[in-house]
Amino acid sequence: MVKYRALIQADGLEVSVDICLERRRDTRYGITGKRATLRMPIGVQEDYVALQLKKLESWVAEVFIKKPLLRQEHALKVYETGHVLTVGPRRYVLHVQIEERATHTARLVGETIHLQMSAKATPIQLKKATKTLLSRVVAGDYYPDIHRRVHDWNDRTYRQAIKSVNLKYNHSNWGSCSSCGNVNLSTRLLFAPVEVQDYVILHELAHLVELNHSDRFWALVSQHMPDYPEKERWLKVNRGMCDF
Repeated sequence: MVKYRALIQADGLEVSVDICLERRRDTRYGITGKRATLRMPIGVQEDYVALQLKKLESWVAEVFIKKPLLRQEHALKVYETGHVLTVGPRRYVLHVQIEERATHTARLVGETIHLQMSAKATPIQLKKATKTLLSRVVAGDYYPDIHRRVHDWNDRTYRQAIKSVNLKYNHSNWGSCSSCGNVNLSTRLLFAPVEVQDYVILHELAHLVELNHSDRFWALVSQHMPDYPEKERWLKVNRGMCDF
């Protein structure tokens, strides 16, 4: 498979596109909260690619109208000095500086996040870098509490060996758990209510006992949180609100 990237304008937003040339006969469009996808047969001509990108723009615009929360995930958030970032019960005041520098940095001083961003970056690059830096700083602030809650839930439920607890930005899932005992949680989860966070923690801990999503796995989750389907529904409905 050959893959490269492009940008399109859809409903006033700039959207990143993965162009995938594959062993296939048809052309398919797709979109997630992160990027659009254009899948085409290997060997298509450049004018055909350009035509399909234009059609993809129209298709994505229609999807955004039908799914406003998905559009919200692609909206370019603007962070400026004085803006307040609210993550759960915590509020962070932002201090943003655009400088002639090669890299981006961020640090938390009291309740203020100081962002030093490179003037050489494009808007898309700034969006990605700002999201990464904010996630990293907030993760460091929340980590002691999350670490404690993971171990507390484990002590009260499955009592399995935990190798590490990791809190970092992940857009593809809310959490994961490895067979060797690494519990990974997305910083996007910090925007959710505490009881929803607890569900994801419990979900990942259950994977320390049952690695798949078998009936036995769901029985383990239900045993300690019978109303877990409500938490899953909240995550599905509000996923667009949970992001930096």
